[in-house]
Amino acid sequence: MTSPVWRKSSRSGTEQNACVEVAHLETRVGVRDSKNPEGGHLAMGQAAFGDLLAQVKAGDLDL
Repeated sequence: MTSPVWRKSSRSGTEQNACVEVAHLETRVGVRDSKNPEGGHLAMGQAAFGDLLAQVKAGDLDL
């Protein structure tokens, strides 16, 4: 596997404490904290990632 290419989410805004990066992994989507890239990442299937994004956009999560 090649190294994932991480990109800052456009939804992160300019706040220093709300930065999220995403990357396409072989069969999953990776999500990590851009302030701590060596701290690991969450990996989920594309459908689960889509569900997560829908919940965030709808304001269903207490973020």
